[in-house]
Amino acid sequence: MAYTTEATTVGGRDGRAILEHGKLSLAMALPKDMGGSGEGHNPEQLFALGWSSCFGQAILALAKKHDLDGQRAKVTVAVSIDKDDVSFMLSAKITVALAGADPEKLRALADDAHRICPYSRATHGNVAVTVDIA
Repeated sequence: MAYTTEATTVGGRDGRAILEHGKLSLAMALPKDMGGSGEGHNPEQLFALGWSSCFGQAILALAKKHDLDGQRAKVTVAVSIDKDDVSFMLSAKITVALAGADPEKLRALADDAHRICPYSRATHGNVAVTVDIA
């Protein structure tokens, strides 16, 4: 095991989430779009933060292979939650931007990053994901 972290939440989507050792504590709130106050954070936001950071690291790891400067890459992850007749489900849109980059090289880099990013691998086949370049 390379790394493990732990978080605890009391009160669900309208509660408080705390990382181990109290290093980060967040008020959680149901989004206004879902009937809540929106006066806190929600799991989808935190998932988007983690995924964009992780995907950005995959970009950095692979950029040289594609003759691109990964340090200048910007990764945006939009996470959506929706409901069907049975339950809720997530979807995501990942956008990789790199000013001045050759679009074909950037597309290949984004696709490779999607193959190795742990968040992308964990959601493969379970979450509808699109990967775009800008």
